[in-house]
Amino acid sequence: MRASTPARIPGPAGWLLVLALPLLAACQAVQFAALNTSRAPPGVGWRHDIVFDSVNGLALDAYVPARAAHAPIVVFFYGGDWTHGERGWYRFVGDALAERGLVAVIPDYRKVPDVAPDGFMSDAARAVAWTRAHATELGGDPDGVFVMGHSAGGHIAALLATDPRWLGDVGLVPRDLAGCIGLAGVYLFLPADSDDDDMLAVFGHDDGRQEAMPLNAIRGAEPPMLLLHGRDDDEVDPANSRLFAQALRAHGDEAELRLYPEADHGQVLFALSPHRGAPPVLDDVLAFVHAHPQATHETGP
Repeated sequence: MRASTPARIPGPAGWLLVLALPLLAACQAVQFAALNTSRAPPGVGWRHDIVFDSVNGLALDAYVPARAAHAPIVVFFYGGDWTHGERGWYRFVGDALAERGLVAVIPDYRKVPDVAPDGFMSDAARAVAWTRAHATELGGDPDGVFVMGHSAGGHIAALLATDPRWLGDVGLVPRDLAGCIGLAGVYLFLPADSDDDDMLAVFGHDDGRQEAMPLNAIRGAEPPMLLLHGRDDDEVDPANSRLFAQALRAHGDEAELRLYPEADHGQVLFALSPHRGAPPVLDDVLAFVHAHPQATHETGP
């Protein structure tokens, strides 16, 4: 998983994945457009298209509360099966967090099949490093940086918080994060997913698949984690969050688990939209962030 080379797509599953991406992305673009307002909410400033990786042409958007100073920062990684998605689709997430006093940073990252999993993980680590380095310019606290993600983005956030290789490449360790927040994240590849064509197209069958599981990377040196999942999620089994929380606690890590009744995969994300209602995702995220304002910087075993 280390070299930033194009992913090798295995057989027919890979070709189906490539052919399906443009149509899927177009449908989702329309869906997300309905969630985003045309102007910033009162008290929120937008800073779009900030380049954090000029070599790979990667940029991020920042959502900043008015008069923010030493505010917690949330770096949000969006989902999309590691194959599609755009930061602009998730403006509603940035607005929701910034309206409640948090600085929100939403970066893009390269996708499969253009890169292998190490490519998007390296991108995510660089986005976090950029955020820490520029935290004060955004009105944030460099020791108050959280990673957060939905679905595949939850996997990316959790792997940054567990496997020290990724942040290590940018001079950081997982406990330089104040916390990790997962929304319906993928933390282990369940036996039921062993023949999932999309999953195989991204991670394959080999040891890289095992290395890509956040659950396998736990060492007892992780930042605090908040895992939110809908009980009716039929895309990412809620057992991902339940078993991940159990494994973290078994290693002495702090892990809070919220399983929302009658909530599915999308509702956990869209609870952050302007039309939000149940489940209380935003309230739970805010409570967690305010309870863990800064990184511990403790060294693990």
